[in-house]
Amino acid sequence: MCNIHLLTLNHDTYIMGMPIPSTPGMKATRQGFGQGLLELGEKHDNVVVLGADVTGSVLTSVFQQRFPERFFSIGIAEQNATTIAVGLALSGKIPFFASYGAFTTMRNADQLRISVCYNEANVKIAGSHSGVTVGPDGATHQVLEDLALLRTLPNMTLVVPCDYNEARRATIAIGEMHGPAYLRFSRDNSAMFTTDETPFEIGKAEVFREGSDVALIACGLLVWEALQAAEKLAEKHGINARVINCHTIKPLDVQTIVAAAQECGAIVTAEEHQVHGGLGGAVAEAVVKNVPVPMEFVGMKDMFGGSGEGKELMQKFGMTWREIYASALAVIERRDKGVRSIRQVKDVPAYTE
Repeated sequence: MCNIHLLTLNHDTYIMGMPIPSTPGMKATRQGFGQGLLELGEKHDNVVVLGADVTGSVLTSVFQQRFPERFFSIGIAEQNATTIAVGLALSGKIPFFASYGAFTTMRNADQLRISVCYNEANVKIAGSHSGVTVGPDGATHQVLEDLALLRTLPNMTLVVPCDYNEARRATIAIGEMHGPAYLRFSRDNSAMFTTDETPFEIGKAEVFREGSDVALIACGLLVWEALQAAEKLAEKHGINARVINCHTIKPLDVQTIVAAAQECGAIVTAEEHQVHGGLGGAVAEAVVKNVPVPMEFVGMKDMFGGSGEGKELMQKFGMTWREIYASALAVIERRDKGVRSIRQVKDVPAYTE
């Protein structure tokens, strides 16, 4: 297992007034999901979990060991697991079905659309091993399209936590809200930089770093990369970047995004997902309807992943602080100089020293 890229931050870096350790601890967001599920099960005896033969990988094993009578192994049958979860939900249970995101979403689209969302069933879907950081499992297992699919489904809530602590809290939060929800998390260890005191509320984006020169809006593992990019922008160019943790893709916090557009005048989005249809698309829709400003998009450039270590793949496919940094410089230039060249959404500026 390979940790994602980690760059040491300065000691004077803060999230919402609280200092970030210069070298934070490392833990996978899937571990936060497992711990959150355990805590949720201890609070609510109607929480049940369904597995699909990857219990140890997605860490529903933590819940299974504590509450074996409330855990159901369905096997490699994602569509069946989802429809069973709907039945449990309509009977008063709070079912969580967890597997690899590639299988809980893409293989499961019809069941999610009709059985879960159309019925407004109180089903919670957990998509683990998302993005390219799943590494050696390769392109077939590296889901990069799930947010684009799911955010078009009525009644669905989408949450992409940025670290272990937020994943734990998000798991509890979606279990205690009513309605369909999807939680997206990762396999690899990543930086832990939020605490129990860091604000978290479904549907509310958080400004992790104040700034007015450019807004960096990110979700999942790219929030940490955005914080690193902001540090480099300040250090090398005196650019004061606002960093927004947009953990909830739907319902989108339009107010915070529009405020960033109004006050910064330029936006970069960053996600471990296709540049089309995910966080970037959602932000662009909100911006173009309210305060159109130049935007750049960091993410997967309309291609499939590949096999390799997580860190290597993030660098190969351009989803690190370097691309966020370069995109910030490009979007500021477009805003300030009125650059009007025609470019594709997937055209991401290259990083140069």
